[in-house]
Amino acid sequence: MKRLLLIALFFLGPLMFAQSTSPKPAPAAAASQAEDVRKILTERVDLYKKSVGIVVGTIGPQGSKIYSYGKLADDSSAVLDGDTVYEIGSMTKVFTSLLLADMVQRGEVKLDDPVSKYLPASVKMPERNGRKITLLDLATHTSGLPSMPSNLKPKDRLNLFADYTVEQMYAFLSGYELPRDIGSKYEYSNLGVGLLGHVLALRAGMDYEKLVQTRILGPLKMTSTAITLTPEMRSHLAHGHNAALSPVPNWDLPTLAGAGALRSTANDMLKFLAANIGLTQTPLASAMKSMLDVRKPTGVPNLEIALAWHILIKEGDQIIWHNGGTGGYHSFMGFDLKTRTGVVVLSNSINDIDDIGPHLLDSSYPLAKPSVPREHHEAKVDPKTFDAYIGHYELQPGAIAEVKRQGDALFIQVTGQPQLQLFPESETEFFLKVVDAQLTFVKGPDGKVTSFVLHQAGFDLPAKKTD
Repeated sequence: MKRLLLIALFFLGPLMFAQSTSPKPAPAAAASQAEDVRKILTERVDLYKKSVGIVVGTIGPQGSKIYSYGKLADDSSAVLDGDTVYEIGSMTKVFTSLLLADMVQRGEVKLDDPVSKYLPASVKMPERNGRKITLLDLATHTSGLPSMPSNLKPKDRLNLFADYTVEQMYAFLSGYELPRDIGSKYEYSNLGVGLLGHVLALRAGMDYEKLVQTRILGPLKMTSTAITLTPEMRSHLAHGHNAALSPVPNWDLPTLAGAGALRSTANDMLKFLAANIGLTQTPLASAMKSMLDVRKPTGVPNLEIALAWHILIKEGDQIIWHNGGTGGYHSFMGFDLKTRTGVVVLSNSINDIDDIGPHLLDSSYPLAKPSVPREHHEAKVDPKTFDAYIGHYELQPGAIAEVKRQGDALFIQVTGQPQLQLFPESETEFFLKVVDAQLTFVKGPDGKVTSFVLHQAGFDLPAKKTD
């Protein structure tokens, strides 16, 4: 399957995993899996330079294992382990939807409640054809709301959401016009799940972090998961890095916390997976099960959406999963109810590690083949040549890249993402500095630009120029 590649990975929408047509291999023996994991981590850190430090946790009926390789930071000698703290980004969305499922079972809300029921009367939630956005629409990414609000104007581009206020979110919602009918199409929305966390906190009468702590983290004994780092968690924090492995600051999400604000460890995430798989009995078992009872199509073959969880289906088998990413971290968790196994992968760089988890759950899902990174050098190019590239390009339906010139610099902005600068290596070859991605502009026989090709994560994705 073709993977969805985006210019910038902040909170991550579902990325599709390549599927093999070969027969499903027999489960690997423990010693063989350990050797496999260590090889993968060593290559990702030392050979392909995709991370500074990665921790993998696996769990099943026979127990759990932690594998790690790398460092907290380049200048750190601390050992990575199951207690190393990472930002988990959009994996937070599963916690938000679990809050929803639990509150439904407590009789505090209903899935078909309109979101407007829990917002101040001054907020005008968008509607369409007499239909109101419900809590279920937010949890299944079918609300029609965009990935990001258009009034996100960060003062610090390395901490995108730190100064985004509740008032700004309310203003965006009150002025937004839905582009299609509610419930008609799946479109991953960080704004939507951030809003879901916000209204659930309003309904419960406490802030989002306190609600997660009270309803989920406490009952599951997840003592190293939080938004606000304790001194103990801070001492075990892996430093975040961008695609080039340069250190970047942590993210703060005061308003959209439900979309991606949690920090956690492999040990804590294994507790969460164990509860979802049924390896441990918890008060949340019924709510966790109910999350998977809701299924909607995503428009992608063999992929469904439940309450936050994405379900990858192949030959009758299912991998239930979610990934996450912030400016300096990338994460993945998934499980297989049939084999009662689960895996979590935590990395302290933005680079993609999503292939590792499915491969460890089912080795018929192949590993990606990253290229050994090469150094990119900015060339001196006449800025007037940039004018030929200005316009809109379709990466895929609903994902439009706008290329624009500002002064002597060229920029690109993908739907729902911040604007990023393109740096020339030649008149037609450009690269980005914040992610490991490059663009090649393609010209037709008449010399006019017809498309560009995005080179990222070992894939080449063409984007046709539309104007």
